[in-house]
Amino acid sequence: EGKLLESGGASVQAGGSLTLSCTASGGPFGGSARMAWFRQLPGKEREAVAIITGFGGLRYADSVEGRFTISREPSNYTLFLQMSSLKPEDTGMYYCAASIYQIAYASLSAADYEYWGQGTQVTVSS
Repeated sequence: EGKLLESGGASVQAGGSLTLSCTASGGPFGGSARMAWFRQLPGKEREAVAIITGFGGLRYADSVEGRFTISREPSNYTLFLQMSSLKPEDTGMYYCAASIYQIAYASLSAADYEYWGQGTQVTVSS
């Protein structure tokens, strides 16, 4: 059964940078699964941050456009999220997600992802 494991969460100052990683294992991910980063901010629902489709298409939430970059290394099934110009409102739990269906569709809906990691905490202080 497929598993996703996030790492890289930390506490940083506002304006700082951080890179999250997600390693996929044991599942039918290959290099073509649709993968995404979601986050859950305190008191809010889980929201999509960035998506990379099975064909390399990218999509970002408006709140992170220009500050965050999603990328993947297919050879070792690793997904990255480079975050810069971090703001206190970026504080939350960040989750890696994957889907092997409709891989060309950059869905922002959590319901469209079958595989989830446990999350990694990002805290941005002002």
